[in-house]
Amino acid sequence: MSKPYFVSVFDEEQKLLAGIKAVKEKNVKIDEIYTPYPMPEAIEAMGKKSHFTFAAFLYGFLAMVGILAFLYYTSVIDWPINYGGKPTSAFPSFIIITLVLTIASITILSLFTFSIRARIYPGKKYILPDLRATDDKFVMVFDAAASGVIFEDLNRLLKDCGAEEVYKKEL
Repeated sequence: MSKPYFVSVFDEEQKLLAGIKAVKEKNVKIDEIYTPYPMPEAIEAMGKKSHFTFAAFLYGFLAMVGILAFLYYTSVIDWPINYGGKPTSAFPSFIIITLVLTIASITILSLFTFSIRARIYPGKKYILPDLRATDDKFVMVFDAAASGVIFEDLNRLLKDCGAEEVYKKEL
C-alpha cells in the first residue's frame, strides 16, 4: 500500500536550510530529510530527539552489574577454588573481563535497538524517495496527508528557497 508524498530536491546545503526554515515558519511537518553527509541542523529541524545514549548507558550499567554478579557467583559462591592460598574473591581480576564484556554487550544491544527502531531487518526492501539523495543532492520529504499544505503552495515556497524541483510521488 503506497502513500502520496511531496519530494523536494536541493543542490546546496544552504538552500536546504533556507527551505527547512521556511516550512517551519509555515508549520509544515517534515517527514524525512536525506542528505549526502550528516547535518545536525537537519536533525534538529525535524524535532526528533534520540534517547539512544540513555539506552546505551542503561545497557552498559545492567551488563556490568550482571557480569560482576556472574563472576562473583561462579568464582566465590558456586565453585571456589584455592589457588595457592589466594583469596577466592579477587575483585581486581574481574575488572578487565568486565570491561571487555560490558563493551561487547553495549555494542550488540545497541545494534539490535537501532535495527528495531529503524525497522531494519533482513530482506526488507529499501525505499529511497529520490536516488540522487545518495549522491550529491539534499532531499526533503513531506507526507501529503499529514503535512497540512497544498502542493502548489509548498512548490512555490520551496522554489523560492532554491529547490531544484518539487514533485509528488507514491512511496
